[in-house]
Amino acid sequence: MFVGAIFFPLLGACIAGFFGRLIGDRAAQWATVVCMALAAACGVAAFFQVGFAEADRTLEIGTWIDVGGLQVVWALRYDTLSAVMVGMVTFISTLIHLYSVGYMSHDPTRPRFFAYLSLFTFMMLMLVTANDLLQLFFGWEGVGLCSYLLIGYYYERESANRAAMKAFIVNRVGDFFFMLGMALTFWTFGSINFDDIFLSVPEAVGKTIGGMPVLEVIGVLLFLGACGKSAQLGLHTWLPDAMEGPTPVSALIHAATMVTAGVFLMARMSPLMEYAPVALAIVTIVGASTAVFAATIGCVQNDIKRIIAYSTCSQLGYMFFAVGVGAYQGAVFHLFTHAFFKALLFLGAGSVIHAMSDEQDIRKMGGIWNKIPVTYAVMWIGSLALAGVPLFAGFYSKDFVLEAAFAAHTGVGLYAFVAGLIAAFLTAFYSWRLLILVFHGAPRADAHTMEHVHESPAVMLIPLLVLAAGAIFAGAVFAPYFVGHGFEEFWRDSIFNGPDNDIMHAVHEVPGWVPLAPTVLGVLGIVLAGLLYLVFPAVPGRLATQFQGIYLFLLNKWYFDELYDHIFIQPFRRLSVFLWKTGDAKIIDGMPNGVAEIAVDVARGAVRLQSGRVANYAFAMIIGLVVFISVYLFGALR
Repeated sequence: MFVGAIFFPLLGACIAGFFGRLIGDRAAQWATVVCMALAAACGVAAFFQVGFAEADRTLEIGTWIDVGGLQVVWALRYDTLSAVMVGMVTFISTLIHLYSVGYMSHDPTRPRFFAYLSLFTFMMLMLVTANDLLQLFFGWEGVGLCSYLLIGYYYERESANRAAMKAFIVNRVGDFFFMLGMALTFWTFGSINFDDIFLSVPEAVGKTIGGMPVLEVIGVLLFLGACGKSAQLGLHTWLPDAMEGPTPVSALIHAATMVTAGVFLMARMSPLMEYAPVALAIVTIVGASTAVFAATIGCVQNDIKRIIAYSTCSQLGYMFFAVGVGAYQGAVFHLFTHAFFKALLFLGAGSVIHAMSDEQDIRKMGGIWNKIPVTYAVMWIGSLALAGVPLFAGFYSKDFVLEAAFAAHTGVGLYAFVAGLIAAFLTAFYSWRLLILVFHGAPRADAHTMEHVHESPAVMLIPLLVLAAGAIFAGAVFAPYFVGHGFEEFWRDSIFNGPDNDIMHAVHEVPGWVPLAPTVLGVLGIVLAGLLYLVFPAVPGRLATQFQGIYLFLLNKWYFDELYDHIFIQPFRRLSVFLWKTGDAKIIDGMPNGVAEIAVDVARGAVRLQSGRVANYAFAMIIGLVVFISVYLFGALR
């Protein structure tokens, strides 16, 4: 069961990838779906057995590396944190695989797509069950590779190729810091095994490197690594462009894999992070800033998938500032509930795109709610959960995160709380802006498109309905265990709270207005969206014209891409051209090529001497003989 949850997706990937042409498209795609369903059955069973029956275990598969003082054993670590992630990843990925059967039904290379999708899931599972940093890094790089393959799946499109390269390169920046953190961890503790590290953390409290506390440096380096995968402010630019991949890929990246890896890393390293308060303060500030930053951009975007993508970036900010204030359990709880409603929103958006003949611009939609009623209903449910409306999953996890930020009673905690409230208002606003422009009002698509608007097939609707149930009930069902009074028994030794960290208890003692504030602001955001886009639809256009500078600033994503292009890309491109034309062409190639050209010239000169005339050869022989005799006589006379 524990091994099957991890390796069934790899089996599916191998069947589809290596034998897809032999067995055919249909057999290949269903092979991956069946393997994922088996993995989900094993993963969910493992979640309940480990989480509720306290059956923690570590399964050793074999020795991986044994060199000098470094010994790495390939093992599967099953504690509550890993089991939660395995259960969630396998369950969500199975639904996405099933949905993809319908969504990708007309794609000519389905075996390749499903092989990549299953391999992506396997790599994420290897990451979350790692027993040491190196195995985690293997899964970490694996999901980076698979995201590159899936984002650039439509490789005939230049935009897809650019987006894939962008995701790959930006993530390498974060991975560089991760590797530095991993190396410094080994230097500090003499091991990269989690148990060895965590047991030795108190002894490393006084150690320094370059005059700085070594635990703080490790914490910051690992967080910078997490920023790449989880698209935090500064390393976020790849995430919106990742929408170039098929919609099921977007759902998998944003809900169950890739972007959640950074949050998982921070929770896994909680025993170390608890002794790095400065690093945690940095995590809080960056996470809170990301939550507001991404929410502001989401308010003006027009691509349905990009709006949802920026909401992911914003929600990841919530998770990180929960980590920063020490509420690791709250961060994982929000990660868990977010997986359901974010997968629902992306797959719902895919159903809309499918109905609208591949149209993604919400300005060209409208008036279709009665043509696709199931999709309409589930998009409402996903948006209610995202906005944190009471009784939906997001309400329980998002409110807990905000209450934890307030309960921290620190300057950075208060900053995170205020930023989180602003983001809650903006999230509700852009969610209902999307719903209204997509489903309500007069149709803005052309007549031909409107004639062909239709509901998605059952193979796509069934996953949506299952995810909708999760978006409604996941918060209420699991809140008592994840963040309620039974949290210590549930999480046991998988997440560590230091002796001075009582945030999980302080949350329940905040003033009554604190849990009320996000709900009130969320309702205000919904009302404002309704007024602007239903009651007074001409007002948004006038506001965009009147405040054109602000509008363009947000529409162009705070000009981060242009800034990076000016600071990094153009200078490196000029340097590359210089090294190519001067260093490579003139110096490296020039020296051997110059010698070769001399040899060629000499050979050509020698060829000219071979005229084929006997008189010329005789004359040359006479001259040579005269020179030889002259040299001989000159030497004899001396």
